[in-house]
Amino acid sequence: MGGISPVKACVLHSPAPVETNPLVFEDYPTPQPASGEVLVRISFCGVCRTDLHVIEGELVPQKSPVIPGHQVIGFIERLGSSASRFPIGARVGIAWLHRTDGTCEFCRSGAENLCDHPTFTGYSVDGGYAEYTVAPQDFIYAIPEQFPDEQAAPLLCAGIIGFRCLRLSGIKPDGKLGFYGFGAAAHVAIQVARHWHIEVYAMTRDARHQKLALDLGAKWAGGTFAEPPAKLDAAIVFAPAGEIVPAALKALRKGGVMVLGGIHMSPIPSFDYDLLYQERMIRSVANNTRQDGEDFLRVAAEIPIRTHTQLFPLQEANRALNALKNDAIEGAAVLKVGA
Repeated sequence: MGGISPVKACVLHSPAPVETNPLVFEDYPTPQPASGEVLVRISFCGVCRTDLHVIEGELVPQKSPVIPGHQVIGFIERLGSSASRFPIGARVGIAWLHRTDGTCEFCRSGAENLCDHPTFTGYSVDGGYAEYTVAPQDFIYAIPEQFPDEQAAPLLCAGIIGFRCLRLSGIKPDGKLGFYGFGAAAHVAIQVARHWHIEVYAMTRDARHQKLALDLGAKWAGGTFAEPPAKLDAAIVFAPAGEIVPAALKALRKGGVMVLGGIHMSPIPSFDYDLLYQERMIRSVANNTRQDGEDFLRVAAEIPIRTHTQLFPLQEANRALNALKNDAIEGAAVLKVGA
């Protein structure tokens, strides 16, 4: 492999608040592709709120040490045995769902996002805050050519999960849809929603994020707990704050659907049954299927989606995470890894 061992990576040795800058930029053993896997030379990696939950220990640790990051764009450098789906040099994306068992009842029924024995990129296996990573060839994506690397990175989680949220909301053309929180996922999802002729209302605490929502076509934007000027057919809660749930329920029309789009959320306070009555529904989104990813990337290329990115060098991953935690990112934070 000459010249690429060891690799540089931002490594989490023990979960800690991001204010303590817990990621260590250091040498790390070069990953080796097993059968059916590929070695990817990373160019960019998106920074996701899920990374915060991993790094701060809000998600129970699965691997230690671990390299976070699951919005990976890079180029195939080496093929493991039996790997032939992509040629060497192909540009690919690696997302959160690293592998499933393929045999459990959920995988067999087409719900591999609920697999009983999954692994996740940057959580239970090493991820993209590094110069190189490995991934199973069957769980990576071809990236549409019109997306530059740094533009493509946020599509791999923020984009795919936002897309799944839209689908599960059941929203129809001309429907009224609320977004609670307007970060990386929402700023991609609104572009899909507008493409589908859906009216979007954005509730978010930061004035800059409200302006971005309006710039991207929202009909109205206001504070997190502001009541939108129309009853909503559906709402997606992207912010990991349980206290939003009662406010979002209050904004729904009868029969409306609320989708919780995060992997972690602070406790949801009790609320009167009247908020849920009249056949309102709350549902969560867990992970994604590969079909979600393929379908989303096709739609993203048709629109085409344009992501708003703020770039950070790989070695400044701690700074990017602190900015994300403090709502100081407009759009999506992305680490620049390759030259």
